[in-house]
Amino acid sequence: MIILDGQSLTLKTFIRVSRYFEEVKIAETSQILVQKASLFVDKVAKNGNAVYGINTGFGDLANVIIEKDKVDQLQVNLLMSHACGVGDPLSIEVVRGMMVLRINALIKGYSGIRLSTIEKLMELLNKNVIPVVYEKGSLGASGDLALLSHMSLPLIGMGEVFYEGEQMDTLTALKKAGIEPLKNLVAKEGLSLINGTQAMTSIGALVLYDAYRLEKLATLALSLSLEALEGVIEAFDPRVHVVRNQLGQIRVALDVLKNLKNSEHITHQNEKRVQDAYSLRCAPQVHGASLYAFDHILDIVEREMNAVTDNPIVFPNTEEAISAGNFHGEPLAMAFDYMGIAIAELASISERRIERLVNHHLSNGLPPFLAKCSGLNSGFMIVQYTAASLVSENKVLAHPASVDSIPSSANQEDHVSMGSISARKSRTIYENARKVVSMEMMTACQALGFRETARLGDITGKAYEWIRKEIPFIEHDVVMYPYLHKIEKMIVEDSFYQALFEGDEGLE
Repeated sequence: MIILDGQSLTLKTFIRVSRYFEEVKIAETSQILVQKASLFVDKVAKNGNAVYGINTGFGDLANVIIEKDKVDQLQVNLLMSHACGVGDPLSIEVVRGMMVLRINALIKGYSGIRLSTIEKLMELLNKNVIPVVYEKGSLGASGDLALLSHMSLPLIGMGEVFYEGEQMDTLTALKKAGIEPLKNLVAKEGLSLINGTQAMTSIGALVLYDAYRLEKLATLALSLSLEALEGVIEAFDPRVHVVRNQLGQIRVALDVLKNLKNSEHITHQNEKRVQDAYSLRCAPQVHGASLYAFDHILDIVEREMNAVTDNPIVFPNTEEAISAGNFHGEPLAMAFDYMGIAIAELASISERRIERLVNHHLSNGLPPFLAKCSGLNSGFMIVQYTAASLVSENKVLAHPASVDSIPSSANQEDHVSMGSISARKSRTIYENARKVVSMEMMTACQALGFRETARLGDITGKAYEWIRKEIPFIEHDVVMYPYLHKIEKMIVEDSFYQALFEGDEGLE
């Protein structure tokens, strides 16, 4: 069980909860902070002084004072009216991520929400009663309002959830799971639940974790291609990369050498050529730039995982409630746009290596399109077409969402981040890039089938054996798509990754 304290959540522990269903518990010290803030908000609500979100309307309606006996209804109305998500439901792991992130933010003691309300959200998470949250509708400022409203509705018995593999009405699921919904919400609780960046953070954090893995896999694909193309190994000499002092490329070059240790397929300068093309020779610089970008984004994401993103923020020690803008998603929006670009580049250079493998003018003696009988057989010709299509799609998607803004709430909220869009966009870029990298692995393995039998590298040899268990050397044209789907599925499986990298997720 993971103990949440509002300050020590990491990407790795986040993944354990969101993807691998570990349960969570709130630290005792955090429970005290929550109760102290809740008592302060209750005091403010009773004295009648106008404080945004406690006894006022929202957005452009901030100057409308709400009568004391209607403050509780105000919070329920907020969830109902703001649940305006559209599109497909977010995945279970994304919504689980939203839930643990919101719990971790609320327990810092600056929100004023009751402990019992947070514990109800934790009960849903631990019993895997997961709200149905529709993916589109957030502007990424004032928080991910629409998406977090869908996440919060089941606390009061409204909306829909996923439970035991089915989508169903919340009350039906709560009854099956033995959970009682909250009877009401009190002052500020609705706003505390939805005024934050947890939707974009959850989507982006999951992509970031997978992007680290993808970089390791892309560097493995590069290593296989180097063997298939009899690449020149001197370009990966650590001394070359140390003198540039870019940390990402230093790590990538070392990974290539580790992958290729004991390989008899690589060559040396002037043995067959002086130097290789950029897609091989400059790969540490390109992969390394992406890797270092992920490190930068990881720092931003882990800070946000342990951040207070409410409005207003309550300071019970000084009995203040300050209205500000911590809900604005700009730090994440820009980071996730950057992440999308970094992932897209892994695919872009991977596709260029696929082209070199299938183009007999560039492949150092391999047959056209890696077909035994070229002409009668097209071989891997259209594999490269598909990879090129995905890379071009990524180029469109890599346009930043964060440079856009549109006013909302009668122009009170006149600059927004579009952070949830940048996060969702980066996920699509990742899915496309994963397909391209898997295609490079499959193509490199096909190319290696034409080389004289020789020892592969320590890690590339393991990868080749794994792939060959499912995907044979293709003698004659076959229906290709089942193999493309199979290898993509293979490289995302934990068993494949763990066998090759022994738990190294690539995170520093």
